[in-house]
Amino acid sequence: MDQKINCPSVRIPSYDEHREKKKRFTVYKVLVSVGRNEWFVFRRYAEFDKLYNTLRKQFPAINLKIPAKRIFGDNFDPDFIQQRRAGLNEFIQNLLQHAELCSHAKPSDFEYLRLIGKGSFGKVVLTRGKRDGRYYAVKILQKKVILNKKEQKHIMAERNVLLKNVKHPFLVCLHYSFQTSDKLFFVLDFINGGELFFHLQRERYFAEPRALFYAAEISCALGYLHSIQIIYRDLKPENILLDSKGHIVLTDFGLCKEGISNSDKTLTFCGTPEYLAPEVIKKQPYDNTVDWWCLGSVLYEMLHGLPPFYSRDTATMYENILHKPLVTRPDISITASSILEELLEKDPKQRLGSKNDFHEIKYHPFFSSINWTDLVEKNIPPPYDPHVDGPDDISNFDTEFTDAMVPDSVCVSSDYSIVNASVEEADDAFVGFSYAPPSDDFSF
Repeated sequence: MDQKINCPSVRIPSYDEHREKKKRFTVYKVLVSVGRNEWFVFRRYAEFDKLYNTLRKQFPAINLKIPAKRIFGDNFDPDFIQQRRAGLNEFIQNLLQHAELCSHAKPSDFEYLRLIGKGSFGKVVLTRGKRDGRYYAVKILQKKVILNKKEQKHIMAERNVLLKNVKHPFLVCLHYSFQTSDKLFFVLDFINGGELFFHLQRERYFAEPRALFYAAEISCALGYLHSIQIIYRDLKPENILLDSKGHIVLTDFGLCKEGISNSDKTLTFCGTPEYLAPEVIKKQPYDNTVDWWCLGSVLYEMLHGLPPFYSRDTATMYENILHKPLVTRPDISITASSILEELLEKDPKQRLGSKNDFHEIKYHPFFSSINWTDLVEKNIPPPYDPHVDGPDDISNFDTEFTDAMVPDSVCVSSDYSIVNASVEEADDAFVGFSYAPPSDDFSF
């Protein structure tokens, strides 16, 4: 089945007109016309009705109409069928007039150039938009893997958080999200200065002015997320990118927790072992101060080369995080040592940021040299130049990824006409995933 219409909340698996043991279903043939393209969709009335009800809930301001259900009478009367088909055709054509209901991107809109990352759920690929020629990082996730690991809520949370990040200078921007029967696609900024992890591995640790600059930009990003009631929960060098000029860009929002104000707490055990706060390890309720612990851990690693309580044995590391005193290098500044001790305070109620969040961080003496207005406007020159040679430069990415071939399966998805339980379940789990800017005209 040709799938040129991709609405954010559609789950309409294809059915042929058929007869079950005691039931007959009418399948309606409706013409879809977009620009010069025309094609037919074949669906039961119940499927159109489900689409209508889903869209009505998500977009209550839009006036969509669908032929009413017929409770009594012969649903197979030719005149009735013809009348209903005309009404369904009108519904679909009206739907297509509203750009906000339809995703304007699909896999074939992009050229897939290089593999630049791998994760538990899929791959990240450098792509070029066929229409605009821009380079994007496209994160392609396998629905089946996400469902098997029961991570669909985290993926939807990532999509929601990305939509709130559109204008922040230190957070990655989402351009489109869309889905096929078996995959999810995030179309993101291509940030090609490399992961902070990549640069730390190469240089072992950073000079203090460089670490201070990165910590200040990271703090701004975390402070913004907290201001819109989001806890990040997974700050680590692998999730911190440098752009082509050397500014910080925070990415990967899969573990974010939405709707958490300064006075709220949550209980979910998640994060990366090296950077977990003591209260998370103890499975106690926690708040956004866990992000300030993580900032302390990353700042410590930038200055020392390893996370503060690191051990190859996870159990030992957890024990260190809970009970071992912090030890810092004697050659770092007094203010650096002070902010590390205050961020890595084991009692979250006494931790820096526990009372007034980001404002406590920005006014710490460690950041006395920072003009925060200039920082947010990117008027402070970064201390390190990643030496990026053009928008498609991949020299700051690990050759383990970039030397690998992009699999053909990346942009190929299973046919929607094949109906099976996993596809239906996947579509239900990711209702509302697709997104395109309202003013976008990317083309189908």
